[in-house]
Amino acid sequence: MLRSLSIRDFVIVDTLDLDFSAGFTVFTGETGAGKSILIDALALVLGERADAGVVREGAARTSVSATFGTHPALDAWLAEQALAEEDGTVLLRRTVDANGRSKAFINGTAATLAQLREVGDQLVDIHGQHAHQLLLRPDAQRVLLDAHAGLTAQAGAVAEAWRSWRAAVRQREAAEQQSREMQLERDRLEWQVGELEKLAPQEGEWESIQSEHTRLSHAANLIKGGRAALDALSESDGSVLSGLNALVGRLRALAEIDPALSDVLAALEPALVQAEEAAHSLNRYVDRLDLDPERLQAAEERMQALHAAARKFRVMPEALADELTERRRQLDELEAAQDVNKMAAREAAARAAYMTLARHLSESRASAAAQLGAAVTEAMQGLSMAGGSFSVALHPLEDGASHGLEQVEFMVAGHAGVTPRPLAKVASGGELARISLAIAVITSEAAPTPTLIFDEVDTGIGGAVAEVVGRRLQELGHARQVLCVTHLPQVAAQAGNHLLVSKETLQQDGVQQTRSRIRTLDPAARVVEIARMLGGTTVTTTTMQHAEEMLAQGARGTEPARAGREAREGRRSRRAAS
Repeated sequence: MLRSLSIRDFVIVDTLDLDFSAGFTVFTGETGAGKSILIDALALVLGERADAGVVREGAARTSVSATFGTHPALDAWLAEQALAEEDGTVLLRRTVDANGRSKAFINGTAATLAQLREVGDQLVDIHGQHAHQLLLRPDAQRVLLDAHAGLTAQAGAVAEAWRSWRAAVRQREAAEQQSREMQLERDRLEWQVGELEKLAPQEGEWESIQSEHTRLSHAANLIKGGRAALDALSESDGSVLSGLNALVGRLRALAEIDPALSDVLAALEPALVQAEEAAHSLNRYVDRLDLDPERLQAAEERMQALHAAARKFRVMPEALADELTERRRQLDELEAAQDVNKMAAREAAARAAYMTLARHLSESRASAAAQLGAAVTEAMQGLSMAGGSFSVALHPLEDGASHGLEQVEFMVAGHAGVTPRPLAKVASGGELARISLAIAVITSEAAPTPTLIFDEVDTGIGGAVAEVVGRRLQELGHARQVLCVTHLPQVAAQAGNHLLVSKETLQQDGVQQTRSRIRTLDPAARVVEIARMLGGTTVTTTTMQHAEEMLAQGARGTEPARAGREAREGRRSRRAAS
């Protein structure tokens, strides 16, 4: 739950520090005093978008901080993000500079707005004063049903499957429309691949054929030079080997006389061995060398062919093998893309996947629609709509849509015996406000968030209905923290905590400035405020007595509200069992 809120230089609020308690709390005050500004400040610290307009005139920046108690799911998320504190609380802070730059912090650590929103979604559920207008839109009705039933992720999976299916449809249609152009491209690639396959370039072939051509073109010189070297080394009179052999023989004989020559002998003997090995290697090389004009001509022709192909395909000769691989890949892709049958099969598979997910979503929606319809119908009975009913119609869509196989539409009958009709067509302003509030309360009961905020959602409601609304919010306050901005004394009298928002004009440096102030009302001040809400600016003895009676009834309403909640839960259990 929300424990404290600190605001600095936000719109017309200069400094504000508030502590909150559990249960049902109301904010009241005259129009324009800044009641909704407090909700806007809280929305800002929960990740709403902001601009420089929220900074109080003359201030450098606005700052909003809020401290919340945590719950196990949020503790786990904070630990995963390395943002957890050990005291079971989370501190959210948001600043906005006069130039519009915004910063966010979670437990003193810089955070993104996405992280701030993710925390906020787990802590607070805000029902704005224009929520009843959104209910007239079919897409808002569908989103509300899915959120109430916990189907948002399932609906997201359906939307993703829809996009995949439609992408497959577009791919097939494009292939059919562009078949002529694709056939021309396919013909071009087939010719290119055919040309390269006839040439059959191999990896590393260009370097190999260049080396072979160089060797063959210099074969005569190599043979002549090799034989001359072999003669000098081993075969001519006075060759290197014969001289070394004679020298080593003499030194061996001398070393037997004087061992001091052993070192010289040890140095010459390896040289003799290496010279003999060189002679053997040179002899083998000369024997293998041969003048082969035909092979030389073949090498020259192969080099010319590779070079010509390289010019044709505008690549280096050594890249021809890679070029063949790439053109084959392009041809394979084009053939696959041009295969309409394969594309149709992929399209069918994508459609089947979408239909499977969408049908499961439809089943879940049907169950959720029945439960929501029954719960709102029950709530309507206490909102001066006795005999009225509410239902959620699921109109099938022939080909489906990104949001599923049906269109969601809220249907309402204001009185018994009246055929339900779409909410947007039959509800008056007052009925729409009452139904909207009933839906907000019902959906909030199912939501896991610990703090519920209602910002003037009771607009258009009055009299006995307002008292019922107040009791319902009081009942919600037994299980959740409920904050409500209201103009209705019947609602305010049911609250356990009452905060008064006021506005004052100050003279500062010769300039008039407006400031918003807020204070917690004690029992006596609360009577005065309820009386003001009843009678306007003039508070009479009669309105004071009426205010005292309303507050007394509100205090006595705690037990009936709890009993009513237990009775409704019992009826729901019996319906589920049946």
